[in-house]
Amino acid sequence: MTAEQSTGHSAEGADGHNGLREAVRERYAAAALKVSVEGGSPCCDPEATERDERFGSTRYTSGERDTLPAEAVAELRAGERVLDLGSGGGIDVLLSARRVGPTGRVYGLDMTEEMLALALANKAKAGADNAEFLKGAIEAIPLPANSVDVVISNCVINLSTDKPAVFAETFRVLTPGGRIGVSDVVADDTLTPAQRAERGDHVGCIAGALSFAEYRRGLQAAGFTEVSITPTHQVADRMHSALVRATKPVAEPTAQPSAEAGVAAAP
Repeated sequence: MTAEQSTGHSAEGADGHNGLREAVRERYAAAALKVSVEGGSPCCDPEATERDERFGSTRYTSGERDTLPAEAVAELRAGERVLDLGSGGGIDVLLSARRVGPTGRVYGLDMTEEMLALALANKAKAGADNAEFLKGAIEAIPLPANSVDVVISNCVINLSTDKPAVFAETFRVLTPGGRIGVSDVVADDTLTPAQRAERGDHVGCIAGALSFAEYRRGLQAAGFTEVSITPTHQVADRMHSALVRATKPVAEPTAQPSAEAGVAAAP
């Protein structure tokens, strides 16, 4: 079977997706190196100050930031097993590890060597024995099925060029009854992919955003129920930072035909 047959994309489309992924990897590798040398925080937007203002971290007090996204979105509890998709420098992993306590465990997944090095350094400083960092892609999570109770993520899923794979993999690794609680950028249903791209680039967390309807259909096609998408503030014209929650049913539903997925691999 060729790569084109196995993915359902043309070679040209695959090349485009690979190019976008590499652009994301390079951006975050550079951000991690900059943090290692100059200090500060890696982020979704090229300029830290701009991203903080647009994506919301300056909207919270320092005490409130200590609970994001795990507390505000996923409501973590002691003893839970948690996976952070696109964990970057590991801050959300370490905050979550504190919340789930010594009987819980938190995994951070990132594809960038430089970010993983930064995360491991942060873990050593924090002394978080219940945190573990893994190298890999969020479209192919290197964990067994039914192995985590909660999946969190902060402004990362929109960067993927294969969002159905992200939703399917997230569903796979969650235990029955498990849940997702992520923050992400979501577009109004009235905006076409081309119009979203006019408002910002892919690596800046704008062009790759799904619409509200696309996000909901994508999660439901993967098997999730109780899907809610709550916008918190606008990051560009008719584009929003939003809190996304969903649950994996205790009894898995019959798989839906792929034609009903309703969400493309990209943007």
